Amino acid sequence: MTPAIAFPPRGEVSNFLSRSPAVAPSGVRSLSRARRVATPGLAPISATILTKNSEALLPQVLAALAWCDEVVILDTGSTDGTLALAAAFANVSLHQLSGPFPGFGRAHREAVALARNDWVLSVDSDEIVSPSLAAEIASLPLDPQTVYTIPFRNYYRGKHITTCGWSPDRHERLFNRTATNFCASEVHERVQTAGLAVADLQQPIAHYSYRSTEDFLRKLSAYSRLFAEQNVGKKPAGPAKAVSRSVWAFFKSYVLERGFLQGVEGLTISAYKSQVVFWKYLMLHEANCRASE
Repeated sequence: MTPAIAFPPRGEVSNFLSRSPAVAPSGVRSLSRARRVATPGLAPISATILTKNSEALLPQVLAALAWCDEVVILDTGSTDGTLALAAAFANVSLHQLSGPFPGFGRAHREAVALARNDWVLSVDSDEIVSPSLAAEIASLPLDPQTVYTIPFRNYYRGKHITTCGWSPDRHERLFNRTATNFCASEVHERVQTAGLAVADLQQPIAHYSYRSTEDFLRKLSAYSRLFAEQNVGKKPAGPAKAVSRSVWAFFKSYVLERGFLQGVEGLTISAYKSQVVFWKYLMLHEANCRASE
């Protein structure tokens, strides 16, 4: 189950310095600006989050970032209560993407550009920063020429998954934007580390990416489409590759990465990973065919 976190009191939209919507030069509509939150002894950090229909976990995610000077939310088209929930937190700067979704890498770069601080902690809308990680970051003499990786504890249906290639799991998430930024990839985006030092933090982020089979199916379609868009004309694909790669993906996850040890959850995750591979290569094949007509 998602750990219980005490939420901060919900304020009014008047907590923000600016309530008037404005169109940013990047094509982003700014809805509100955060009040500055000072943490003595800590370099001011802006957390950045991309959201879309993220109301399920957003209160916990934002409550866990109350120590950040600012939380930049770039919403990419929510139709649920995401915006109202975000507006209740005084350290949130709220923005909406006003054009088509540019892919995850470019969207993250947009969010980084909107931050008022150079130190950036990138968090997804289903990731909860642990109090121990917040304390670890606060204790660091942050080096602008270093990118910091964070260990992830990944959950499916409330169960900590330690197999299927989901553990150990680390991601580059804390960095100084004067030295680096996200790459521009449509999917599998990451912070660029070439020419920089990389340091491993020890305390985790809890990641609740998939709460049900429905989440798998929804993300399968989105990721497959973005993969095809990113690789059309660059990578060969066909039905035979889709089948062979998907069979290998299942075997690797379920057998080699010991998914069979985690019961139904391990089987479901392995089947999902196989299906993502199958559909992304089939969609890429179709995109390549259309491009060559």
